[in-house]
Amino acid sequence: MATTPLALGIAIAITLLLQVAAIIYALRLVKRTKYNAIWILCIIGFILIALERWFELLSIKGNQATFYVSIALGIGVSVCISFAVMFAHRLVSYLERVDRQRALFNRRILTAVLRTEERSRLNFSKELHDGLGPLLSSAKMSLSALSMQDMPDEQREIITNTRVVIDEAIRSVREISNNLSPQVLLDFGLAQAVHNFTTRCEAMHNVAIDFKTTLKNERFDSDVEVIIYRVVCELINNSLKHSGCTAIKLSILFDHSAITLDYSDNGKGFNPKAMMDCGMGLSNISSRISTLGGTVDIQGSEGKGMSASICITLNGRKNG
Repeated sequence: MATTPLALGIAIAITLLLQVAAIIYALRLVKRTKYNAIWILCIIGFILIALERWFELLSIKGNQATFYVSIALGIGVSVCISFAVMFAHRLVSYLERVDRQRALFNRRILTAVLRTEERSRLNFSKELHDGLGPLLSSAKMSLSALSMQDMPDEQREIITNTRVVIDEAIRSVREISNNLSPQVLLDFGLAQAVHNFTTRCEAMHNVAIDFKTTLKNERFDSDVEVIIYRVVCELINNSLKHSGCTAIKLSILFDHSAITLDYSDNGKGFNPKAMMDCGMGLSNISSRISTLGGTVDIQGSEGKGMSASICITLNGRKNG
């Protein structure tokens, strides 16, 4: 019977190792399931059972049947619970993998929607620029030819006023076409497009925009350029429409692996959490940046303006 206590000690030691492994898995599950009370209680239970097994290991003596039955039951419980936690760990890993796949699928859908939107913008812009624009220019040329003929002053004044209206219509068509799909973005890149947009905003509104960038002639994937440009436009338009600001600071920095955008205004400010679901385009900004795998941090408080920090890792999206 000398070997029985040794075999029992080995069994208890194995049980202790299983419980330690279960505790480790449970600790990982605590972090991954946001400190769920179930796993915390499991950890406490495992620790108590492990302590019980430890004391039993230290006090093995005699050949008492009830002692061995108790040990056998304890070992069985420990093994069952340990494997249960390990399977729960596998289940949580599977659910996390499903969530990642769902997030990737949603990102792909949003990317497809944004690309379709940009194609529609581009087509509409071309229709305005190549269709309506030339018609208005032809009408202006006809009026110019007509104004050279002899006619009463009243009729000449009507023609002059009509030419002014047509000129305004041509400017409006160009502005709408440029806003729908800025040609300068396609031809010269992000830095020049943002510079042109901020210059127009300064000319049309009582606002000073301090735009700084380390970008030169770099070109990026069209999705990156279009989305960053749209986000800049959204931020500036929100400030002009809602904040009452007089100064805006904007910087776009490029360091060969990521693009960082920092934005702030001196407007009346707001609560970003309260506004995320009820306007000002903040959710739209977050959605656009998420399609690039970027991060968005928007801060604001009443009377202290707002700020936004955006970081996009390129991951091979640079074109040159």
